[in-house]
Amino acid sequence: MDNGPIDPNRDVEQEHPVQVDHTEKHESSSSGAPLTQMSETSEDNTYTATPVPLTDVENMDPDSRDVNDLQRVLSNPESLHKLQSYTEQISRRMTQDERESLKNNEDTFDLARILDGFVQKSHEQGVHMRSAGVGWRNLTTDGIDQSTVFVPSVDELLRALATLPVQIAKAFKKKQTRHIIQNNNGVLKAGEMCLVLGRPGSGCSTFLKTITGQVGGYTGVEGDISYDGLSQKDMLEYFKSDIIYNGELDVHFPHLTVEETLNFAVGCRTPRQRLDGLTRDQYIKNYVQLLATVFGLRHTYNTKVGNDFVRGVSGGERKRVSIAEALATRASIFAWDNATRGLDASTALEYSQAIRATTNILNNASFVAIYQAGEHIYNLFDKVTVLYSGRQIYYGPADHAKDYFQRMGYECPPRQTTAEFLTAVTDPLGREPYPEMVGKVPTTADEFEKYWLASPEFRVVQAEYDDYVGSHNAEETFQNMQDSLSKDKMKRQRKKSPYLISFAMQMRLLTQRGFERLKGDMAYQTINVCANIIQALVIGSLFYNITESTAGAFSRGGVLFFTLLFNALASMAEISHSFSQRPIIVKQKSYSFYHPAGEALQALLTDIPGKLVTMICFTLIVYFLTHLNRTAGQFFAHLFILFVTTQCMTAFFQVLASATPSVEVANSLAGIGILIIVVYSGYMIPTPTMHVWFKWLNRANPVAYGFEALMANEFHNRVMTCEQIVPAGPDYSGMPESNKVCSFSGSTPGSLVVTGDNYIKNSYNYSFSHMWRNLGILFAFWMGFVFFNVTFSEYIQYHSSSGDVLLFKRGHIPEELQKEGADIDEVIADKAQADDSEKKMDRLLSLDEERDVFTWQNVDYVIPIAGGTRKLLDNVQGYVKPGTITALMGESGAGKTTLLNVLSQRINFGVITGDMLVNGRPLDRTFQRRTGYVQQQDLHLAESTVRESLIFSARLRQPSFVPDQEKIDYCDKIIKLLGMEAYAESLVGETGRGLNVEQRKKLSIGVELVAKPSLLLFLDEPTSGLDSQSAWAIVQFLKNLAAAGQAILCTIHQPSATLFEEFDRLLLLKKGGQTVYFGDIGKNSNTLVSYFERQGGRKCAPDENPAEYILECIGAGATATADGDWHDKWKNSEEYRQTTDEIAKLQQELAQRPQKELDPSLQRKYAAPYMTQLRWVLRRTQIQFWRSPGYIMAKFMLLIVGGLFIGFSFWDIKFTLSGMQNAIFAVFMITTLSVPLINQIQSFAFQSRELFEVRESSSNTFHWSCLLFSQFISELPYALIGGTIFYCCVYFPTKLGTSARVAGYFYFIYAILFNLYYLSFGLWILYFSPDVPSASIITSLMFSFVIAFCGVMQPASLMPGFWTFMYKLSPFTYIIQAYVGDVMHDRKITCLPREFSRFNPPSGQTCQEYAGKFLSQATGYLEDPNATTQCGYCPYSVADEFIATVGIKYHYRWRNVGFICAYIIFNICAMVLCYYLARVRVWRTGAAIADWKAKRANKKKAASSEKA
Repeated sequence: MDNGPIDPNRDVEQEHPVQVDHTEKHESSSSGAPLTQMSETSEDNTYTATPVPLTDVENMDPDSRDVNDLQRVLSNPESLHKLQSYTEQISRRMTQDERESLKNNEDTFDLARILDGFVQKSHEQGVHMRSAGVGWRNLTTDGIDQSTVFVPSVDELLRALATLPVQIAKAFKKKQTRHIIQNNNGVLKAGEMCLVLGRPGSGCSTFLKTITGQVGGYTGVEGDISYDGLSQKDMLEYFKSDIIYNGELDVHFPHLTVEETLNFAVGCRTPRQRLDGLTRDQYIKNYVQLLATVFGLRHTYNTKVGNDFVRGVSGGERKRVSIAEALATRASIFAWDNATRGLDASTALEYSQAIRATTNILNNASFVAIYQAGEHIYNLFDKVTVLYSGRQIYYGPADHAKDYFQRMGYECPPRQTTAEFLTAVTDPLGREPYPEMVGKVPTTADEFEKYWLASPEFRVVQAEYDDYVGSHNAEETFQNMQDSLSKDKMKRQRKKSPYLISFAMQMRLLTQRGFERLKGDMAYQTINVCANIIQALVIGSLFYNITESTAGAFSRGGVLFFTLLFNALASMAEISHSFSQRPIIVKQKSYSFYHPAGEALQALLTDIPGKLVTMICFTLIVYFLTHLNRTAGQFFAHLFILFVTTQCMTAFFQVLASATPSVEVANSLAGIGILIIVVYSGYMIPTPTMHVWFKWLNRANPVAYGFEALMANEFHNRVMTCEQIVPAGPDYSGMPESNKVCSFSGSTPGSLVVTGDNYIKNSYNYSFSHMWRNLGILFAFWMGFVFFNVTFSEYIQYHSSSGDVLLFKRGHIPEELQKEGADIDEVIADKAQADDSEKKMDRLLSLDEERDVFTWQNVDYVIPIAGGTRKLLDNVQGYVKPGTITALMGESGAGKTTLLNVLSQRINFGVITGDMLVNGRPLDRTFQRRTGYVQQQDLHLAESTVRESLIFSARLRQPSFVPDQEKIDYCDKIIKLLGMEAYAESLVGETGRGLNVEQRKKLSIGVELVAKPSLLLFLDEPTSGLDSQSAWAIVQFLKNLAAAGQAILCTIHQPSATLFEEFDRLLLLKKGGQTVYFGDIGKNSNTLVSYFERQGGRKCAPDENPAEYILECIGAGATATADGDWHDKWKNSEEYRQTTDEIAKLQQELAQRPQKELDPSLQRKYAAPYMTQLRWVLRRTQIQFWRSPGYIMAKFMLLIVGGLFIGFSFWDIKFTLSGMQNAIFAVFMITTLSVPLINQIQSFAFQSRELFEVRESSSNTFHWSCLLFSQFISELPYALIGGTIFYCCVYFPTKLGTSARVAGYFYFIYAILFNLYYLSFGLWILYFSPDVPSASIITSLMFSFVIAFCGVMQPASLMPGFWTFMYKLSPFTYIIQAYVGDVMHDRKITCLPREFSRFNPPSGQTCQEYAGKFLSQATGYLEDPNATTQCGYCPYSVADEFIATVGIKYHYRWRNVGFICAYIIFNICAMVLCYYLARVRVWRTGAAIADWKAKRANKKKAASSEKA
């Protein structure tokens, strides 16, 4: 049988339950006609199932009739609706009696009877279900002990380098470990669900991963785990596919549709033996349809799954896809890690019910970790375990947990949910003992654990474990599971293989999915082809119609090199592509879908068609525009060589991605690899001139073999006419050709033409006979890289499992945390409890005695859209009084955040109408300075400490006349109030390595409080992403703040009952921004609930959450429907009239107050003067750099490694003909290294830009130009120091110049001017780009333009006339000229013997006598003037003569300096101007176009109505 859903009426305690087939059958057994035809309706993107006649049921046996019944169920829309109803009934915890009742109730649905009929048939056909429970005893998981570490900084880096031997010794020592979870015990039988509760960092995820064997990254696991008698070792070795861990993040291939995603998942887990001989395709279709029906995904079949960047299904639907994909594995044990993350309570309930339903049907065991679980969710679970700092403090029936802790001595406040109460017990600030139990209850994690270990409940767990282990025979379980699994696996599958299908079948499915992914992302493929065509047109036109003479030989080699390099390096995108899909592959490997090696191979196969099309388009344009050899054989050979080389480099970058742990490491290795590939391809440094110590890099370079093959293919049998004949002139016109020679590499005496074969042999040591040999070597490289990629993908695994880490400044770790075994949560709680914040709160707020009131009325907000307008807010009114906290609620899309932004004056798009008044008067310029706004995203500079973040905000947002020390003191008080003393000197850091979610939220509030918002504090979702206790702590603080007189307005999403009742007033919106309630909430929410009940809402149960109740009333849930229009009910209610009268009364009374004289400085946009802003922003940016040793180290390592590589590759440049070319290419490589440096700068600078634009700009913290100048100035010292180091690594090994004048000038150009140039250039591009990837693309595009036209790749004299303006416009033209002109000046040229052009003088004449007149007019010299045969002519005697041929002259050097300075100034000015135009100024173009379209549409309607 197929291990699908089983009889829901089975006993969950049954030791060996039997599974039944749940799948529909799309074809009848005889006719093969499809049962259903899916059709899409264009209007709502939904699907309808059209029934198709089935086989005659009268001639069927009873069992086949049951199969046919299930087919009917799944092929009929009405039956599908019944199936959903049936699913709802089984989506709860059920007793055996309830199951029997459901089974016998014919009025509900007949699916239970049908499934029951399949049980007997499953036995007859020998198909059995695998199911298992799990028991664990003394389970302990260890990780590296690293709860607090020092802040990373440059001085810490220098300290580590200074003590390198000690650091190396420490690395080999055994690292200190700690228990992440310890002494965990329990039993979960098949058919049961366990809720895992605990605060973030308590070990919930570690527990789930340990149970499911996902222990990579941990240092050790101790204890016993039994899966119905089997050990974890045996389970992972033989039945790994039966234990599944589902992470909290939804990772899918975004461009696949929902149907394609589920088809693949089911296809990978399709069993070999299927009921009634269903075909594989029938099984997949049936199973997918059932999953889609149960999880409400049928209407999304043809919709992309999507992600944060690709539009697809909604977040809730994506979560359902994740659940359905996991259930397609048909595993026995599931662990769901925070599966309801980011969902509102009603949607979370739906998912929990779905998991409950599948647990009941599939008879699996399910562990579920949830941060905020409502009472309805909690009641779905059989068992619950509570973790506190890694220690188990309860495990047992969910019904008994609350009573256990109440008997312990802790009080559960009224209306607090059970899950909240259980979590609150683990929070020192959230728990409350009974008065008589104060001092008697456990208070630390150790004490809770001791209490639990001594409790009768623990003894019950121990006894249950012993009974569980004793009642299961390991051999019997193994045999049963092995028998079932062997019938699921395809033939010839290994016994220990976790995969059901063969590798060939995996490749078939993976390849099919690969092409589906390509089809889903056709936009990328199209853009890629178009970009290649544009690049081809640029290259082709730059090298347009290369001359057939010797003058075109260098350009011909240049275009071949550029073509090869462009296509090969375009494959570098494979690195980011591989890392983006790695989490998906890791997840699906853990699901036992396929070998990762199969995914690596399919990527090779499915990429070939797209790359081939792209390459053909590129090659056709470049090949024929540049006038390469136009023969069919050479063209196709060129294309084939190019294709194989590109595929080889694609595989190379894939190997780097599969062999490295992070994209940063992979990119660093790729950068070094690219440097080697470019320099040792044979073009920049010809093979004969390579130094012996690096010559092996040429032999190990695939591109070198490809370049030789292309050159040999192009120059074979080519005959080039000579451009420079020696000797030449009027005096030699009558001389025979035997006395002349072509002054070109590869020439022969007496011949005025040069063969291509001689040219490449003499210049590069290439031979046409090597072409096919090289092609074979390229294939060997390709296959080798593929082999390593497949091997690394399959066997290398990277794990990162660790707890949260706080980063402290050296010398500032609190003493309490330095003690062994210290718990950070308890230290924070102790410090918070030591301070009586409520008594000090009122003294902190600088509020006037006569406080202001903010009111708004008739507020509308309309935005333009294509074809018209959309109203987001509709006639909203309300007020916020000092000393109150007002909640703003509504369903998703109701306009909560929009209203908050409108009221806080943060909207600069669309049309806002209505009255927003302070004390009955219109808002003035002081409004934004007197309000604070806490955004939902907790964005802070990662490199700042908590105290530094607060002080920065206070210095720039409090009035400038306030003394600096007073601002600092105020920040310290806020730190105490928010309970942040324990980590005040800790870095913000990143999630997992820095502040946790709650600490970040407190910092966000603190940053606004230190600005002293005297009028109003806005907060957007202050409890988003927090567990129940963290949310409670935040709201309690806001409550205390309001009690001290602060007016607060905040949005909140699905709060618990106890949290909801902390608010004074509620503004409730429905979709369309329409008000459905504004007024008091009342004690126990009575005022609010009575209003809804009076307006037709159902009766609210006493134990029900009022927040969920009112949202259900107005139809806000995913499945809820509204009874009537609640907006109309509100407008017709007495409460609406009272609110309107109250607002009018407030406005009238407040307007009569004498207008207060406010501080004149509040009229200014910014509190601090410009130079003060620049001072503190610059200081913060410099600290950010200092605390980013990774960035500084990466920059310096790139400069040092790159510098030494270039220096030793071009070691001791000799001023020969090839040496001069090497000198130019050395300088060329120096400039190209700026591209990875610019990419580093942009990635780092974007963090500050994002923080400023999202938070600091809206808060008017400082002027935007301070950000730009601070970033530029802070980069300078590191750029100059790094430039100096790079200069030493390159200049002295290459010996470009030995005089102090040349060395000093070169240093001035590179280490100062060029660093200023590329720094300003990189920041300019970043500050007008939307994001870092876009900036990187624009940088590469602009760099390729300026470098292509600088005269190195193609001399200006050979450029088409159209492109000469780019040569003059390119800044690299003047940079290269500045380098080369000074280095080459007055350098004597000494040709190597092979570089001389040799000719024979007439008989009886010496070389000097014959060629003297020619030399008097031409450059160069003779090797031996007195020779009578084989005269050797060197075309240049000094380097100035050589560089003059490419337009470079020594006396241009200071002119070039002036041009470079002009470009630097231009970059800085462009940076400021472009940032203002692109990021600061608000353009109304979109609105104007939308208005124009709307008017045009109205005119058309009017015209059509007139005609009618």
